[in-house]
Amino acid sequence: MAEYTEDKYLMLSGLQHFIFCRRQWALIHIEQLWTENYLTTDGNIFHERAHDPSFVESRGDVIITRGVYLRSSRLGVSGQCDVLEFRRSDGGVPLSGREGKWLPYPIEYKRGKPREDTGDAHQLCGQAMCLEEMLCCHIPAGALYYGEIKRRIEVEFTSELRAEVEASLKEMHELFERGYTPKVRPKKGCQSCSMKELCLPKLMKVRSAKEYLSESLGEDLS
Repeated sequence: MAEYTEDKYLMLSGLQHFIFCRRQWALIHIEQLWTENYLTTDGNIFHERAHDPSFVESRGDVIITRGVYLRSSRLGVSGQCDVLEFRRSDGGVPLSGREGKWLPYPIEYKRGKPREDTGDAHQLCGQAMCLEEMLCCHIPAGALYYGEIKRRIEVEFTSELRAEVEASLKEMHELFERGYTPKVRPKKGCQSCSMKELCLPKLMKVRSAKEYLSESLGEDLS
């Protein structure tokens, strides 16, 4: 995979949108459309508690940080890690002002409960792959914390999961470069999607959502 310059970086958080629905991702990240519902608002409030870059806490052999900036020129993405633990380990990396070596363990906070079709594991794995490039180490696992069940689910970063992340990001870059919004078939998850009023999949035979709304409202949405 070719390396990307910073002006070509995509949002790492968009990987979760893309896995859940390619059209949703394109509406948000290509057409720059967005709307809120109670799920996204609640999720934003939930994440605000984790995004505090000034927070650093030590608990024995674990150092806890929040809101750590991530990037990867190889994958062409940047973003933030909700919570990043550094666990004392011989397979880790040295940290300034700390003795020994420390292995990164990324943790992503989600408001709901575990589901296989959300792309949560892919987003977390993408964070780990960014950290591996930044810190020159191997990160075998991380965790997803779900607010509804109030516990962590560990995710192993397998070779299969890593390959899916790379393939998805490659497709995201290709679609973004073309400025193309994919057409998709409606599915069960559409009912709870905050973008359903903008998506209008049955009406998007030829025009983009932005073009449809612009014509309907008589406004320039560019």
